[in-house]
Formats: sequence, C-alpha cells, structure tokens
Amino acid sequence: MIGEPQPAIVALERSGWIRGRVLDPGCGIGEHTIHLTRLGYDVCGIDSSEHAIGQARANAAERNVAARFEVADALQLGNDPTYDTVVDSALFHIFDPADRGRYVRSLHRACHPDALVHVLALSDTGPEFRPQVSNTVIREAFGDGWALEDLRPSRYRGVIVGGTHAAALGRPAGALVDLPAWLARARRN
Repeated sequence: MIGEPQPAIVALERSGWIRGRVLDPGCGIGEHTIHLTRLGYDVCGIDSSEHAIGQARANAAERNVAARFEVADALQLGNDPTYDTVVDSALFHIFDPADRGRYVRSLHRACHPDALVHVLALSDTGPEFRPQVSNTVIREAFGDGWALEDLRPSRYRGVIVGGTHAAALGRPAGALVDLPAWLARARRN
C-alpha cells in the first residue's frame, strides 16, 4: 500500500477513460475509490476482506470523502449489469487460471454492454515477484464477450516489504519501487 492511487490509474482518469458508475474490485484500503469519489464519480469499492474494508472506510472518513465500500466477493458479483467502468489494480493477477475465468465472467455479468474494464497487473517481464501474468494470459481471459482494445506495458508502484525483495532490487525495505506491469482495456460486448 503506497498511500495514494496508482499513477497509472490517475492517468487513466485524466485521459477520460473512466465514466459512469465505477467498480473498484479488490479495493484494499480504498485509495482508488477515495480518489475517484473525490473527483465526483459514483464508485463502489469492494473487497472480500472485512479488515480491508474497515481500513478503507476509516481512510475515507479521515479524508472527509463519502466513499462507498462493501465486503463482497469479486468472483460472485451477481447478474445485474450495474457498472460502466471497472478499475482493477492488482486483483486480476492474483487469481489462478480457473478463478481468473470466473472473475472475468463475474465482471461481464456486472457490467453494462459497452462498459470498460481496466486491468493493471504485474507483468512477467519484471523481477521474480509473484504473482505475475503474461500479456497472453490477459488476451485469453478477455476473449469471449469482450473486445480487448488496448494492452500495453505500464508500471505498478509498490513498497518493498522484505529482505528478499530489497536485495533483489538493491533498495531498502520501505522504499517505493515501480515494477513492470500490464495495463489492459477491455470493452464488454
């Protein structure tokens, strides 16, 4: 947790790629939900961790932002198309292949036709930090029911938390690091 939204997500919003009702799945402590709510978007941040949602609500209250958070399972979003934009920052890449398929189908059910799903996922082109995915994994996941409009190299900002990562990057624990990532945009058919 870097204490602010991912620069890639901030750039997406500034470029006009976020619209309508927004879902922030795997929102963690809520940085993207808070940021987008502050900018006037109708956002719902979800996470399966009650602890994370509690922290997200506290962070929003501390910043005087009326952000909305719910404990929910991103693999079971329901059958009511609700969202126009999904901002996935570091959730897609944590799923194994079977759950990745369930997740993408769940997003499809939760999104209106023509909705945009943005995925920022750690890339397999970087140092051996897990989990990572290849661009092929993203392409295959967003096949049926989606049009993959963009898939490009990006960066994911993180904090070095332990000795192994610190040694691998030659940076001390607690330092910020930008890791190779993929940024994908898929449109729901």
